[in-house]
Amino acid sequence: MSLTLSTKTTPFPYAAIATAIYTQKAELSYDESATGVSLLLDGAEYTTEGEIVDALAKAGGLDGDSTKAATYFALARTLPSMTGVSDIFTILDSLDDHLAYRTFLVSHDISGADWALWGSIRAAIKVLGLLKNGHHAHALRWFTHLESLESTQVALASVTAAKANKARSTKTAASFALGLQDAKEGEVVTRFPPEPSGYLHIGHAKAAMLNQYFAKMYKGKLIIRFDDTNPTKERTEFEQTILEDLRLLNIEGDRVTHTSDYFDTIYDLAIQLIRAGKAYADDTEQAQMREERGKGIASAHRDDSVEDNLKHFAEMKAGTSEGIRWCLRAKISVDDQNKALRDPVIYRCNLVPHHRTGDKWKIYPTYDFACPIVDSIEGVTHALRTNEYRERNAQYYWMLEALGIRRVLIWDFSRLNFIYTLLSKRKLHWFVDNKLVKGWDDPRFPTIRGIRRRGMTVEALSQFMLAQGPSQAIVSLEWDSIWAINKKVIDPVAPRFWAIVKDNMVPVTLSGGPENPEVRSLPRHKKNAEVGEKSTVYSNTILVEQEDAVSFEDGEEITLMDWGNAIVRSKTTGSNNEITSLTMDLHLEGDFRKTKKKITWLAQATNAHPLVDAVLLDYDYLITKKKLEEEDDVKDFVTPVSEFREDAYADANVKTLQKGNIIQFERKGYYIFDGVAEEGKLEFIKIPDGRAANLASKAEKNTTVASGTPAPAPATSSASLTASKMYRVENVYGEEGVRPAPTTKMYAVNSVYE
Repeated sequence: MSLTLSTKTTPFPYAAIATAIYTQKAELSYDESATGVSLLLDGAEYTTEGEIVDALAKAGGLDGDSTKAATYFALARTLPSMTGVSDIFTILDSLDDHLAYRTFLVSHDISGADWALWGSIRAAIKVLGLLKNGHHAHALRWFTHLESLESTQVALASVTAAKANKARSTKTAASFALGLQDAKEGEVVTRFPPEPSGYLHIGHAKAAMLNQYFAKMYKGKLIIRFDDTNPTKERTEFEQTILEDLRLLNIEGDRVTHTSDYFDTIYDLAIQLIRAGKAYADDTEQAQMREERGKGIASAHRDDSVEDNLKHFAEMKAGTSEGIRWCLRAKISVDDQNKALRDPVIYRCNLVPHHRTGDKWKIYPTYDFACPIVDSIEGVTHALRTNEYRERNAQYYWMLEALGIRRVLIWDFSRLNFIYTLLSKRKLHWFVDNKLVKGWDDPRFPTIRGIRRRGMTVEALSQFMLAQGPSQAIVSLEWDSIWAINKKVIDPVAPRFWAIVKDNMVPVTLSGGPENPEVRSLPRHKKNAEVGEKSTVYSNTILVEQEDAVSFEDGEEITLMDWGNAIVRSKTTGSNNEITSLTMDLHLEGDFRKTKKKITWLAQATNAHPLVDAVLLDYDYLITKKKLEEEDDVKDFVTPVSEFREDAYADANVKTLQKGNIIQFERKGYYIFDGVAEEGKLEFIKIPDGRAANLASKAEKNTTVASGTPAPAPATSSASLTASKMYRVENVYGEEGVRPAPTTKMYAVNSVYE
């Protein structure tokens, strides 16, 4: 018994998948080739969503009143096609009235009619949006309850997983497999060849994960190879950090090698090319060489004799004053349309000692020469490269053919770029050198260490990378999609705690609260008992946030989460109209479903039950331009304020956390515990959740920078009526303002702003 569908089905059959999981009468099978939705149940096949929900409901004993149910099934069929707002409001008004004194539509328990209508609303964006406007409290309560059920969450998660994991089971997996030409199980060898000159970033993560993915898919091997051919930039410590970064991604190679392991072999092959007349020494100045290659002009030394070329190459190897003037070039073409084939440099001098071979060598092969050679020697079957190298693929194959060594196949993929993000090592170095960040693991950095420190999980990274598939499109991606995947990974397992921002927090005296603090054990995650339990302190004096306090009306009934309702009886205000204290009466018999405000709180600290000093950290993008061009100077686009700190009190349960643990501060968001600061405060870094509003610039939402000094206020006109995130533009009429002379025959009316 299975329910077969595609993630691309429109409208999506939410009711069918939710009913299948709730009744446990059918397994979900996602098949991207499916043209609709179908259910095989007890030998019968159903192909419309209404029939499927009805069949599953009856099989699971959810049929209810058949007469009433038929009405809601009919409504479910027509609702997605409704476009008129007035028509939709009429339906929602009727539904809200019906549910005012009912929990479900047709009986005291969930029926097929409930699932049919819930799924119809969820699939109709316009209807869902109007429902969530808050005008239909009873209908929204019913809808939210069905959506919050564990079975519904499992069903919705299956859709997300199916979309993200197409690489494993559907078209993406097929494309991956087809992309590895002549791949044979047990024989595939891939390699990840980072240069040991810095830290890995998210772009490297895609390459590393794809290489590991293919190696595992074909039960092959993965080589981690350090491309150490430029001693000027490379250091041993970077090799260790790169291996640590890979471990953060759960990537372990079958072996670790270095290009420098093969320097002798590469040198011998260079000699072979010279003797074959396929390489020559050249002392043309760099600028002139660039110009000649661009115009298709042959070097003056292109037809030098083999003997002269060998002599100059020997001078290069010795590192003499004469030798360092020369380089070695492959003799491929002078004027090929593909400029990568215009006699590229394959060896150059460098007198800086190598971090592994010392001063043995004074010449080093270029990456384009060494890479195909070492790939061939090490048994690599498929070389994965970003498609920015595509023009150089012909050069890669020429090297293998000219040297007569084993052929390696290239499989290329699109480079990963993100908006407002720098991946250039040089530009990232500039931020580090100018102390605009705290290091290479700064949460604002796109390095593996940076994004992991900010709360990105390996599972989310892997899902995102594989979901990209074999795409060749070079685009700048939004960060929201990868953080949204990350949220789905962490939400089911992140323990829930509370924190109250210290700034203008409000003490509340609770009439009816316990005079002596009481401690109760509650689940850390209401939907996942395996997360464990926490201790919650109850007292007649609690703390709430200013933002909540100012929203309370006199006599309003609100809900104290994990406790019950309370009625606001009085409040005192300060000189700036801020709330300084509140008194409330506990009203535990009140119905939390009828209150609009449900708030977090903390019991006032005592010696026996102290609160924990915490700092909540949030970050903005480092640059203000979506994509920096080559000619852009990075210092002209630095975000003025990109770190925001809030002092807070957290409940004492957070003292059990270890660095790197991910939690949720309820009503604030997800955070990762970053450790204890020097002053003893626990620091928590906010994890983006993928919502666009939380990924937008935060500079105007906060007024305190990292150092605690006030951020400069944006320049605004005294006549400004609304705050804007747009750049300020001078008034077209000048700062004085112009009052145009009226030419209308209408009655004169004074401005509402005067």
